[in-house]
Amino acid sequence: MAKKLDESFLHHTVKQMINKRNNFGAVLCVEQGNNAFSWVGSAGNMEADDRYFIASVTKLYVTAVVLKLRAKNQLQLEDPITNYLSEDIIHGIHVLDGVDYSNDITIKHLISNTSGIPDYFAYKQSNGKTAASQLFNGQDEDWPLEKTLDLAKELKPKFKPGERGKVNYSDTNYQLLGKIIENITGLNMSDVFKTFIFDELGLSKTYVYGDTNEAEPVSLYYKAKTLHLPRYMASITPEGGIVSTAKETMTFLKAFFNGHFFPKEELEELKQWKMIFFPGQFYYGIGLEKLWTPRIISPFKPINEILGFWGQSGAFAFYNPERDVYFTGTINQASGWGHSAAHKAMIKTIKAIP
Repeated sequence: MAKKLDESFLHHTVKQMINKRNNFGAVLCVEQGNNAFSWVGSAGNMEADDRYFIASVTKLYVTAVVLKLRAKNQLQLEDPITNYLSEDIIHGIHVLDGVDYSNDITIKHLISNTSGIPDYFAYKQSNGKTAASQLFNGQDEDWPLEKTLDLAKELKPKFKPGERGKVNYSDTNYQLLGKIIENITGLNMSDVFKTFIFDELGLSKTYVYGDTNEAEPVSLYYKAKTLHLPRYMASITPEGGIVSTAKETMTFLKAFFNGHFFPKEELEELKQWKMIFFPGQFYYGIGLEKLWTPRIISPFKPINEILGFWGQSGAFAFYNPERDVYFTGTINQASGWGHSAAHKAMIKTIKAIP
């Protein structure tokens, strides 16, 4: 690594992550693929070893589980979800312009966000509000699969399953994926993550949030307000329920990209990119995200791919193959300011590597 990419450089970088208003704390972990360099630091009201909600970074763990099940020949991405889910779950989940496409949906449609199924989290309900806005206002409530499906079935799908060029970010997809995984394995998602990932990688500080009375993890924020959403976070295991540290998320991230859960060559298959504009602007593949990095950001030293996943909480887990460098951490700010600060920190670091 370049001399300027040392501890002093990274301490300054993580401190810059909390310069924006309402970014109260940050953790940043940076490692090279060959383990020649490893650093973790924090700023503001967070410590480097704090446990935090990784939120939708959980979905990358789901990708690992799905591909691991495929490697064991327990599922195929092209399988219709009717193979694994009961009729009461599937019936009416995708009715568009009077045509029921529910039986046409595949596992691949769910994990690539190309099912067209409405997102319970961001879609307006009959009262004109979204689940997201109510949660961000502090109205904590459970969102189990049954409740999610009841709402999704009232809403109009975005497009036909697998319609060419179409993508729509939907947490509902991952609630369904979780149920499919449970039905295949005979385990609940908490035990699936523990058995397939946490225990296998020796992650002693990583767990699925379930005890709504526990003091950890560190508090989330939405703008200047502390978010206390124990009921919600305990109800969304397959889409965002994992709690971890930056170092243990790093252990998982490196295992994901280095063939631990599935053959490394299968990574290329995941790169079937479609641009998503909400929430944020990035590319979505098969259970994998890619940051939008215009060439103008680094015109003379191309950054190329930055692959991984964002979490609503401002959590992040990304890998830049061009420089063989990995990033994990969080800003714990759900408003979007956290994501932009983390993105700048990653770009700045990548550009400092020769």
